[in-house]
Amino acid sequence: MPPRTHVARRARRIAQEQLGYERLHAGQEEAIKSIAAGCDTLAVMPTGAGKSAIYQIAGQMLNGPTIVISPLIALQQDQVDSINEQELGGAAQLNSALSGRNREATLQQLSEGQVEFIFLAPEQLANMEVLERLRESRPSLFVVDEAHCVSEWGHDFRPDYLRLGAAVEALGHPPVLALTATAAPLVRDEIVERLSMRDPNVIVRGFDRPNIWLGVEKFYNDKDKREALLAWVEAAPKPGIVYAATRQRAEEVAAALTERGVATLFYHAGLPARERERRQNAFMHDEVAVMVATTAFGMGIDKPNVRFVVHHDISDAVDSYYQELGRGGRDGEDAEAVLFYCPEDVGLRRFFASGGQVDADQISLVAQALGRSRRPQSFAALQGATGLSQTKLMIALNHLEDIGAVELRPDGTIAPTRALHDLDNVTEAVEAAVERQQHLKRSRVEMMRGYAESRDCRRRYLLGYFGEELAEPCGYCDVCESGLASAPPTDVPFAVGCQVRHTSWGGGQVMRYEEGKIVVLFEQVGYKTLALELVQERGLLEAA
Repeated sequence: MPPRTHVARRARRIAQEQLGYERLHAGQEEAIKSIAAGCDTLAVMPTGAGKSAIYQIAGQMLNGPTIVISPLIALQQDQVDSINEQELGGAAQLNSALSGRNREATLQQLSEGQVEFIFLAPEQLANMEVLERLRESRPSLFVVDEAHCVSEWGHDFRPDYLRLGAAVEALGHPPVLALTATAAPLVRDEIVERLSMRDPNVIVRGFDRPNIWLGVEKFYNDKDKREALLAWVEAAPKPGIVYAATRQRAEEVAAALTERGVATLFYHAGLPARERERRQNAFMHDEVAVMVATTAFGMGIDKPNVRFVVHHDISDAVDSYYQELGRGGRDGEDAEAVLFYCPEDVGLRRFFASGGQVDADQISLVAQALGRSRRPQSFAALQGATGLSQTKLMIALNHLEDIGAVELRPDGTIAPTRALHDLDNVTEAVEAAVERQQHLKRSRVEMMRGYAESRDCRRRYLLGYFGEELAEPCGYCDVCESGLASAPPTDVPFAVGCQVRHTSWGGGQVMRYEEGKIVVLFEQVGYKTLALELVQERGLLEAA
């Protein structure tokens, strides 16, 4: 291994000569050094902090290709184009749109060392031929971009995200680099676990976006909220983004803004892919002033001059909200992030958070199919025996693996364990595990509600959620400007970040204090806000 000073010098030279960077910031350099030393690394850095440069530079310094897991084909293509323009060793992508001939040509280029970076979605790794060809190329680095998708998407509609750890092992466990702009402590822990990261370096740098003004406008009926939002957006400096919770609301708000003479488009997953691309390009090239969108308009939106990000509806979690508002002000100039809040909107998010109930029949069907043979089976054989779709089967297997009832092996086979023999207990254990996951989702909704209703510095609230302290009120949010924000309490029973234990909820971490309350993130039940007076009087918490 070369000396760390040599690694740093070479990284800076690549950054300057090939990427055009004047300098690397501390977080980037620390992550590159970690990877060069062969360490698994989780880098949590704000949007626009140059996370992709980390693997682009590290890939140049390691012998062997770099595998990059990226969630969207369009996002993959942007990175491939950028790398090829900069002549960083060649890049290509593997996706479902490629013909068999083009797929084989890409894999051949990889095996011959003509491609340094190969981009693909996690679903591609379910193809054992692809996985074997990647293994034969002896990759030097395995990158998961937008790594929060492991937690946010893996449990529901993209279960292959939860299988990335098995893929890492099948590839011989090259160094793993996970990159994300938003991950609270519990999400970080899940990323590390699901990616089978070994004693990783966790690098968390600078969540604060001090150039973004934060505010909440509160209403008690949807009509008044909608009218106020339309008037605000009409008067605001452009361009900007408006986020809505549903496709219908996105279309309605876009139509209303258009009627007011604002050049507006809507964007959601119900549009054809080509139309979504056309609308995104129109916004990126300033051909339209406002984009009203669901969260489908998200990753890969790297537009520097967005002057506002407005939310028509409350987000499902602070994680999502902070990532979305981070699309404003990437040029370093002032931007605004305003949530138009109606308390009844929380009900919709609670409803969404309660979805994803376990289908006990499907769990039993898979368990019985495995139990009958009592030997490892291929995914294809198990799919044939159960008649389940690929997604439903993978979700069932992920649930069974979580409780230790099956083992998903690196060779792609599924092996039953002794725990699988008692089907009643297996189903109950899966249901309990899913209920814990739903508890966490609901608690994240409540933390988002807490942000909307907070009378303390909003920036301190957001940073506290991610485990960062802000010593003084920020002075650049609506609460601070109103004079209501106060300094954080000093006479507290537990320091922020301290590990504590509750008699019923088990272990947790102190996240923040606010107005006589303490917020704790518990491993089993998620975020809980407790009255500080009761905690002290009744001894509800003790240091772990």
